[in-house]
Amino acid sequence: MDQTPEPTPTDAGYVLVLDSDPRGAAALADCLRAAGFAVGTADPREPAASEEAAWTAALLELSGPEDLATLRDLRRRARGTAILAIASFGTVEGAVAAMREGADDYLVKPVVDRELLASLRRAIDRRRLSSPSPRLSISTSSTLPEVLGRDPRMIKLQSLAASVAGTRATVLITGESGTGKSLIARAIHRASPRASGPFIEISCGSIAETLLESELFGHVQGAFTGAIADRRGRLLAAHGGTLFLDEINSASPALQLKLLRVLQERTFEPVGSNDPIEVDVRIVLASNQPLERLVAEGRFRQDLYYRINVVPLEVPPLRDRRQDVPELAEAFLQRFAVEHARPIAGLDAEATRAIVSYHFPGNVRELENLVERAVVLARGHLVTLADLPETLRPSPSETSADVRVESAPARPTLEEALAEPERRILTEALRANGWNRTRTAASLGIDRTTLYKRMRRLGIGAEGRVA
Repeated sequence: MDQTPEPTPTDAGYVLVLDSDPRGAAALADCLRAAGFAVGTADPREPAASEEAAWTAALLELSGPEDLATLRDLRRRARGTAILAIASFGTVEGAVAAMREGADDYLVKPVVDRELLASLRRAIDRRRLSSPSPRLSISTSSTLPEVLGRDPRMIKLQSLAASVAGTRATVLITGESGTGKSLIARAIHRASPRASGPFIEISCGSIAETLLESELFGHVQGAFTGAIADRRGRLLAAHGGTLFLDEINSASPALQLKLLRVLQERTFEPVGSNDPIEVDVRIVLASNQPLERLVAEGRFRQDLYYRINVVPLEVPPLRDRRQDVPELAEAFLQRFAVEHARPIAGLDAEATRAIVSYHFPGNVRELENLVERAVVLARGHLVTLADLPETLRPSPSETSADVRVESAPARPTLEEALAEPERRILTEALRANGWNRTRTAASLGIDRTTLYKRMRRLGIGAEGRVA
């Protein structure tokens, strides 16, 4: 297989495919090129396979123990390169081994193109986020649109997440379902010293209570009916990295007690064993219910609540930060247009107005699904109101009422509706930075020229005077 030494530059980046099977490498290369990447291929067992330093990412086939050495060498040579390990047969042990050697993600053949591209983009973003930076870049420069936002509460949340990322402190993320708690947990992991270690996620609400302890702590042979062999749990799989426990409010009293010991002593016993195991893991938790209320009702241990509530991060619902909706929708649209190979340029004014006006009970997750549906069904180059679900369209009675009531005040345009929230955000940021425009622009993640233009457009003068 011939490696492409200097691929033509693209905005997407360079990807090196390391696969000893020429047909498999060609299939991966075709998928990547169709998504806009420049691609080179090489045999992973060739000495020069991992010497190219300009690659944005590398896809490495794992077919034997020797490939882990290639992975280790590739990570040593190119610390900023995102690496995806692809195995013919997947196991928990194989995933842990690959992650410990520096892989950013672990996939199992056959790999669906969409999943491959999504994983690749996440891995590239992780490497960008984990590069030396004074702040956690999970705002406008991020390719994770679920955590975009310029609402003051989101800016404060991002700043607090950046501050805690480099520590071992336990983090509790609260917010309604669909607000992006999992992505914030991943961003904290990626910006932490444990970024090269595994990120293991488990949802306490999606696994039966009788199986959850075994899933988390593992079990020994004979611990219960059906336990025909020892099994390591998610906690041990997260050794050296981060364990994210979602929906911790669903944990049983027994599990809460065991988790309290892990947090206090960093040891645990698998189900059916009395032999303690030490573990080095950072724990991040999330709840979609107020834990204070559950403590008051006696449904959650008070001592555990105090132990996990070290650094609380509250994610606001999407309906309370409507000014972020257009930016989120646009980011989702760009991503899904590429993933589904659809020539969609954006949303028209009517569709944007409908999306901003919607209350989104499912939060960011609902917006993501809504935009993907619109991209798939759109009949033109712009998403229109007809491409959106009926729940977002005005009813005929509302439309006719608007026609009959001629004296009703005209609705503001989208730009007018968003001007006041943007003016408030900029003014608060300027005031917080002593009206220093350079520091203000940096805190908002924009350049000074953009800040000046927005101040002029919104009529913001020096120290709050109307320009």
